[in-house]
Amino acid sequence: MSAPSSTGLMGSVRRLLAHGLELLQTRVELLVVEVEEERNRLLHLLALGLAGICFLAIGLAFLAAFLTVLLWDSHRLLALGVFSGLFLALAGGLLWLVVNQAGSASRPFSASLSELSRDRAALEPRE
Repeated sequence: MSAPSSTGLMGSVRRLLAHGLELLQTRVELLVVEVEEERNRLLHLLALGLAGICFLAIGLAFLAAFLTVLLWDSHRLLALGVFSGLFLALAGGLLWLVVNQAGSASRPFSASLSELSRDRAALEPRE
């Protein structure tokens, strides 16, 4: 008898496993790319946000100091009280936004999950 050929049942199983592994590798590579893109996007947003916050804080501090010095002779306590209240109200509003947005985060890796569910649907037996 001759050696088993690659066209028999074992050859078909090997090809099926090879295609399955290739499909799995493609999906994992897609997931890795999505993770890298999301990480880069978040780092970029974090850097821009921190720079903007720093410049905003410096600008508001200088504006508050300028207006307080401008009103020093007549209403210095009123100016300090208004600016303190304004800064505290802004801080409270921003913290409220952070809490709300953290609770409503989008679903990560939606493209990978969508591809995997389409793959699973394609592999399910048809009746």
